Amino acid sequence: MNKVYPEYWKNYLATFNKKSKRFVILSTESTGGNLHSDVILTIGAFSVIDDSIHIGDSFETVLMQYKYFHDNKLPFDFIVESKLKKMGEPDAIKAFIDYLGNAILVGHNINFSVDMINAALERLECGHLKNEALDVNIMHQKLIEITDQDFTLEELLGIYKIENKEKGSSPDAAYKTALLFLKLKSRLGIK
Repeated sequence: MNKVYPEYWKNYLATFNKKSKRFVILSTESTGGNLHSDVILTIGAFSVIDDSIHIGDSFETVLMQYKYFHDNKLPFDFIVESKLKKMGEPDAIKAFIDYLGNAILVGHNINFSVDMINAALERLECGHLKNEALDVNIMHQKLIEITDQDFTLEELLGIYKIENKEKGSSPDAAYKTALLFLKLKSRLGIK
């Protein structure tokens, strides 16, 4: 009941005293879909404020999940080869929480990313994310008034004519999702 949380978590919770006008467009890559046995490999995020993507207000990192790779006898070459900043999971999650604050989260299938971050937060003995979340897939469904069909990010990028030559990193996916979000936000009249 009277759990003692780390200082960064207390600071994060304190940001919810007022509503944010900042959106954080999030993309994560993970080793799989199991919240208990899989881990986050990369996090990429950009902020959107007043209908503009703020490139300087971004977050990108590779999480050095050596234990996961060692325990599962998998190679971890991409970690070594990646040009993104590298951090251990505790430092990466703490830095992301500091970056996120009370922003509204946006992503493609955002609930999965939120669940993976929440699983990492549980390992750090913190609570769950408190941020409001918007999913570009659901926004598109609402716009075309179809609720029984899911669209991949690649399909949505094609529908909205956003260049997508090749699959890139989490920051690349976050940037493309930010462009998609701006188009959907405008068409849905979201302020």
